[in-house]
Amino acid sequence: MRRIIPIVLGVLAVSAGAFAQSPEIDKALLAAPGNLKMTATVIKWKADFTYDTLKKGTSDLVCYDKSGMPGTMPFMVECTSMANLDRAAQNLKFEALGDKAKTQAALDAAEKDGTRVKPKFGTVWYHQMGPDQEHARAHMTIAVPGATTASLGLPDNNKSGGVWIMNAGTSTAHLMTPGE
Repeated sequence: MRRIIPIVLGVLAVSAGAFAQSPEIDKALLAAPGNLKMTATVIKWKADFTYDTLKKGTSDLVCYDKSGMPGTMPFMVECTSMANLDRAAQNLKFEALGDKAKTQAALDAAEKDGTRVKPKFGTVWYHQMGPDQEHARAHMTIAVPGATTASLGLPDNNKSGGVWIMNAGTSTAHLMTPGE
């Protein structure tokens, strides 16, 4: 029996270590739903809008920390589909202009000239954002580029109190889901 206890404790220590991750990875995963955290990829954006992979996942979900980047809240982590990374990189590039008016002008110009990268239809964007981690709120949208009231049968405003299409008819169209 005395031989078994050290072996069991050793196995438990190795198992716990297999699940331990860096604080950087853990922070990025805060936006992921609980059941998707273990399988998500985690990346870190670089100044040139490319990224390094910090944790390779087995699902299509990718998470990253945007805290303190231009145009974002002091605390902001985000997860979405790997298919949306080009869109996320373009968003970062426009947000790096550092001014809301300039960012919006760049977004509008890209939308108008057709260079705005479209997100994958039906993919989810998960966010945790706020003045700090303790006061962050969850927010989730579903990308529906080009969707309109006519194509989806949903309103294009929040007056009915249910799910609605924000920015209907554009590459930025997404479903807003009422929550807290």
